[in-house]
Amino acid sequence: MKIENMGTVFQLSFMPRIFPVNCYVVEEENELTLIDAALPYSAKSIIKAAENIGKPITRIIITHAHSDHIGALDTLKELLPDCQVYISSRDALLLEGNSALLPNEKNTPIRGGIPKNIKTKPDVLLEEGDRVGSLEVIATPGHTPGSITLFDTRNRSLIAGDALVTRGKLAVSGMMNPLFPFPALATWDKETALKSAKKLSELNPSLLAVGHGKMVKQPQELLNMAIAEAEKAFNNQNRK
Repeated sequence: MKIENMGTVFQLSFMPRIFPVNCYVVEEENELTLIDAALPYSAKSIIKAAENIGKPITRIIITHAHSDHIGALDTLKELLPDCQVYISSRDALLLEGNSALLPNEKNTPIRGGIPKNIKTKPDVLLEEGDRVGSLEVIATPGHTPGSITLFDTRNRSLIAGDALVTRGKLAVSGMMNPLFPFPALATWDKETALKSAKKLSELNPSLLAVGHGKMVKQPQELLNMAIAEAEKAFNNQNRK
């Protein structure tokens, strides 16, 4: 595991050189919020990182319910039984293993690793605009129907799950990147993902932290380029 710290955000990256899977610890005054739960073997490393920071993990927020973001959730809940677990109300269904679409959703199959036999039940179901400590919940569907991004209101940091990818280059979820194609292959609806990327761009973030790839300081220019590239690619596909 590799740890990198930028401001209030600590990135914990597993297999960073091969297949980077990131989760994040956000520091509050007296406690820590863990965002995502990485891989099944990650729990002890996550807890060790919190011990090194010197504050307890009191909350776990899941950006979306793909397997590489909830892998250590059950173990973490066992080791931290008082820790509250948060997820969007929509992706709570995915966490249960239910990949059925809702009536108002685009008729496109939900892709990626849908969890099986997760024991942990969320304590809080999140909606757009909710606050968890210093973090504001931004609905960013596309990669999954219920994907969320967390926006730190203190410093404009964005922890965006797989709404965007920085491995290889900054790209909108759903855009095929030969250097790291997996998030694109696991994206439910790329047009919805593009709308969500535009929504995040309007926040003018100071830091972008994602599920796969390095954190990016002052990402606005790269984010604008990624959105323009996605718009061009998706428009060309629609013309065919």
